Amino acid sequence: MAILLLIVLPSMTGYMAWEARAVEVTVLEIDGAPEGIVYITDPHVKASNIDHVREVIDEVNRLNPSLVLIGGDFATGEEEDFTAQEVWRSLDAPAYAVLGNHDYRVGIDGPTGVERLFATRASAVVAAGAYDVSSLDDGSADTAFADGLAATLEENGVRVLRNDYARVDIGGKELLIVGVDSGWAGMADPPEVPATDAFTLYLIHEPSCRADWDADLILAGHTHGGQFLFPVVNQLNDLGVIELAGLFDDDGKTPTYISRGVCSSSLAGVDLRFNCQPEIVLINPTDEQLRAIA
Repeated sequence: MAILLLIVLPSMTGYMAWEARAVEVTVLEIDGAPEGIVYITDPHVKASNIDHVREVIDEVNRLNPSLVLIGGDFATGEEEDFTAQEVWRSLDAPAYAVLGNHDYRVGIDGPTGVERLFATRASAVVAAGAYDVSSLDDGSADTAFADGLAATLEENGVRVLRNDYARVDIGGKELLIVGVDSGWAGMADPPEVPATDAFTLYLIHEPSCRADWDADLILAGHTHGGQFLFPVVNQLNDLGVIELAGLFDDDGKTPTYISRGVCSSSLAGVDLRFNCQPEIVLINPTDEQLRAIA
C-alpha cells in the first residue's frame, strides 16, 4: 500500500496541477441576454499564477467579447501592493466587476472561512425586500485594502460596482448591471434600481448572500466550483442540495450561475483542482465566437 501511494500520489498531484491551468469555455444560453458577454471570477492574482491569468485574458480577448464581467476576489488578501493587478489593462473589452471577500481580507483561510459561512446562515437576512447583512460587518473587513484595490482596478480599465449599477448598450440592446459588494465582508447593500425593460443582471461574489432579486440573471463565484469535485459532491451539486457550480434555475427563483472561477486556492503553494476545471463563461455567443471555440 505504501509503495502504491508513493506511485499514485505524485501522478495525481501532477494531474491536479495541470487541471488547475486547463481553462474551459462554458457556453451559457440565456433568453433575452445580449450576445457575446464573458464572465470570469476568482482570479486571485499573484506571482505564482500571473502567467495563467495572462493566458486567461488572452483567451478572453480571442473571443472578442462585447463586455467582460468579473465576479471578485482579484486579490489573495496577503499582498502588500496591487502591482500585479495591472494585468487587467490587457483586456480589449469594457469590463465591470464587484469585489469579493478576499478583496476585503475577510474569511481568507479555513477557520475564518467556516466562521463566515456559519455567520451568514445564522444572522444574514437575504430576502429581497428586507436584505440586511450588516451583522457580518464586525470590523474585520479591511476597507482601506479594498479601496486601494478598487482604485487600482479602475486605473487599469475595470469599473468596480460597489452597491451601484450601470447601464450599458450592447448591439442596440440595453443591459442593466447591478453590482452588489461583498456579503461576507458585511458590505452588500443592493442599490435601488429604476424600473426598466432592459435585461437586468446582478453580480455578487458570494452566492449564499444573494437574494431573489427582480432580475433576469445573477452571476456569482467564490466557491471555485468546490475545487475538488468528487463524485458524491458532484451529485449533491447536480441535485441542488449544495450549490457549488452551474446554473440553478429550477426552483422558481432568479436564475443564478455560479462559476468555477479561473484560478484556485493554493495548497502548499500549488494550485490544484480535481474534476473541476477553471472556466470562462460565454453568454449567448455570436457565430464568430462559436467558431473560435469549435
